[in-house]
Amino acid sequence: MQETDFSSRARSALQRYRESSHWAVALSREILWLVAVVGGIALALFLACGTWPAVVAVESESMVPHMQVGDLVVVVAKDRFGQVHTFSDGAAAGSEKFGMYGDVIVYRPNGAGNVHPIIHRAMRFEENVQSFQNHVFPDPHGGYLTRGDHNLLYDQGTYYPGIGYLEPVKEEWVVGKALLSVPLLGYPTLHYLEFAIVVIVVMILYEAWSGTKQEPAAPAEKNPRRKKR
Repeated sequence: MQETDFSSRARSALQRYRESSHWAVALSREILWLVAVVGGIALALFLACGTWPAVVAVESESMVPHMQVGDLVVVVAKDRFGQVHTFSDGAAAGSEKFGMYGDVIVYRPNGAGNVHPIIHRAMRFEENVQSFQNHVFPDPHGGYLTRGDHNLLYDQGTYYPGIGYLEPVKEEWVVGKALLSVPLLGYPTLHYLEFAIVVIVVMILYEAWSGTKQEPAAPAEKNPRRKKR
C-alpha cells in the first residue's frame, strides 16, 4: 500500500513538473532536454567510433595547413578501418590522410591522463628508441615517432609542460586516429564554460520573453447575478 501511495505521489509530482508554466521549472526542463540530446549524441559517437573521446578539438596551429584551430576532429579506434599507417607506410602505398602520408593519431603524452591528448601525425614506428633529437631516454622502449605537420621537430625528445620530455608513443597510449575534421565546430569545446553560460543566458531570456507573451487569465466575476427562472 505504501509503495502504491509513493508511486502515485511520484507520478503526480512528475505531472505537475511537466505541466508547470513557472519560468524556473520551464528552464530546468530545457536544460534537461539539452543534456539528454548531448548525451545521446556522445553515446552514438562512442558506439560508432569505438573510442573515447570520439571527438577532439584542435587547440594549436601545429597541424596547419591540414587542420586549423577550432576544427572538430572525429576520432575512431586505432584498428578501425585498418591498422595505423605511418608516414613511411603511406609513402610506400601512395596513400594520403589529411594532405600528407600517414595517419594522424590522437595520443596521451607519456600515457598521462591529466592533460589534453595530442593530435599529430605518426611518422614512423621504432622498436626500441634509446635516444632521439639529442635526448637520451632513461627507459628505452618502442613506439610511434610523431610530429605536427607545421612543426620542424618531432614530439619525442621535446619538453612538454607538466609532463617532461616526451617519449615514443606506446600502443596503449594511442586514443585513436583521426577520421575526418569539421571546421569551426570545435570552438564550443575549447570554450565550453563560456559557451554553456551563453546558452543558459539565452534560454533564460527566451523563457522570460515567452512568459510575457502569455495572456493573463480573465478575473472571475464577483457576486454574479442569479439567473431568473
